[in-house]
Amino acid sequence: MTVHRTIELIAPSGYPNDPEVVHRALQRFHAQGHRVLGVEATQRCYQRFAGTDGERAAELNRLADPARKLPDIVLAVRGGYGAVRILHGLDYDGLQRRLSGRPVALVGHSDFTAIQLALLARAGVKTFAGPMLMSDFGAEDPSEFTMRHFWSALTRPTMTVTSNAPQAQAVDVSGTLWGGNLAVLASLIGTPYMPPVQGGILFLEDINEQPFRVERMIYQLHLSGILARQQALVLGDFSGGKSYEYDNGYDLHAMIEQVRSVTGVPVVTGLQFGHVPNMLTLPVGADAHLVANAHGFKLTLSGYPHLT
Repeated sequence: MTVHRTIELIAPSGYPNDPEVVHRALQRFHAQGHRVLGVEATQRCYQRFAGTDGERAAELNRLADPARKLPDIVLAVRGGYGAVRILHGLDYDGLQRRLSGRPVALVGHSDFTAIQLALLARAGVKTFAGPMLMSDFGAEDPSEFTMRHFWSALTRPTMTVTSNAPQAQAVDVSGTLWGGNLAVLASLIGTPYMPPVQGGILFLEDINEQPFRVERMIYQLHLSGILARQQALVLGDFSGGKSYEYDNGYDLHAMIEQVRSVTGVPVVTGLQFGHVPNMLTLPVGADAHLVANAHGFKLTLSGYPHLT
């Protein structure tokens, strides 16, 4: 039986620049019987942002209003840039009172990482790193894999991610799963919006970044002491970074080996997450158990809000 959900749209970053994609996504939701709120988030535009900083912060803060009924899903319209500009304007106390432990799923990735990490750090609110309106639900041919994993992650109290990608290191650790987009996460170092996770399992992804730029940002996590506090580093997709003759064989693999040797933190690769069509949905702040070996890895997750 199909369960009809209330989906509220938010646009804390860039504005959607293709109305046809928005229309396609909304039509799909309506055809599935879901109720969609916050459509005005897809219609605002201020410079390169989906509204002024005040408008975008207010959109999130209305979730703290006890007079409003909470939706089932709060879905980011798109990424881009702009979320960091509203972090100081969010009502963390109100959002914590309203959202913590409630069966509400806040979902997005890319620039939305800033919102997710700030909510985890300042309010203890767990969210989901997953698909967004424009890039995924509005795609001409939505990924069946992405959709299946999205609904499965949001409606089950536990989930297990497996991969047969061979791993260079044997790993068996437990901790808090957290992370997201590397560039966004690195930009929060030294701010009140970086979660002080101890003994965590940190997952990272990015797009259009050269291996040396990825390494530089990971070094920033290393030199600031954040990596030393983690049980493992799990790498998702890093597509779009072209290689150059000047690199002389320095590629993503070489970068990963360097990170392993310098940080001493186990590195697991092949997580199906990032700016890719076929994407997992991962609970940020969940309890996680990671086992990896030469045959692949298994990531077991629990302790996150799920829809009933």
